[in-house]
This record gives sequence, C-alpha cells and structure tokens, in this order.
Amino acid sequence: MSLQSVREDLAVRAPDLEVLVTCDSTATVQLAAQVHGVEPGQIAKTLCIRVRDEEFLLVTRGDARLDNAKSKAAFGGRPRMLGAEDVLRLTGHEVGGVCPFGLPAPLPIYLDSSLKIYDLVIPAAGDTHSSVRLSLARLAELCGDRWVDACQLPG
Repeated sequence: MSLQSVREDLAVRAPDLEVLVTCDSTATVQLAAQVHGVEPGQIAKTLCIRVRDEEFLLVTRGDARLDNAKSKAAFGGRPRMLGAEDVLRLTGHEVGGVCPFGLPAPLPIYLDSSLKIYDLVIPAAGDTHSSVRLSLARLAELCGDRWVDACQLPG
C-alpha cells in the first residue's frame, strides 16, 4: 500500500515524475547506489526524528550521519531517531522504503544542507524496491524547501 500512496501523491503533485520499481532491493543506501549507478551520497535517505513532542522528517544524503550538536542547534533540542513502529505510524512506509511522499498526514519535512552538492538525488518511493530520480530543486519544492545543517559528512 505504501508504494501506492507514493504513486497517488506524485500523480497529483508531480505527474511528470516516474516511480522506478526495480527487481533488486534498494532498501539500504549501498544497495540503492549500486542499483542506480550513483554515489551513495546521491541516495536521499529520509530519517524520522522526534525532538521533545515534535515528530518530523529529515531528508539527507545517504552517506551522512545525524550530528547531535548540529541537529540540537537546528531543531532546538536533542534529536531521537524513531523506531520501526513509529516510522510506519508516522509515514505509512516500512523501513527501507521511507520517503517524504505519500504520507498519511502532513508532517514537517527538513532537507539537510549536505544534499546541496548534488543536482540529482534519488529518494525511496514507499517500499524496498522503489525509488524516484529527481533534481534537488524539485525535491526541495515538493518537501517545502526548509533547509537545516544537521548532519556530518563521512570522513
């Protein structure tokens, strides 16, 4: 059902975008990067986070990690990653297919500035075998264009 909710959402808000369904799993950043022939950083992973009583999504590059100090400054409190049950409740998507599309209810969505080095990014599309290729500008448009600096790059 999750893939279907993404398809329905994008059909309304971005009918020009194609949901790509692959035979091979794209459930992890490494798998998705291999399937799509891109750098792991171009896989736009969606994190579900709670700060105090607020739950929201953060879309960041696949090879970045949430930085406690930066994210505390960005969100005004210590971030906590949500467990699989809360992720499913919040997004309607299972872990491995979590994305900022096809959500059951509106949520705050933030984009991490680490994504800004890429023109093309590939978030999941609701399940472990689906993705969407789109420009970073289009992702920002679809997600509300709210940027934060909350992650650290690999290194």
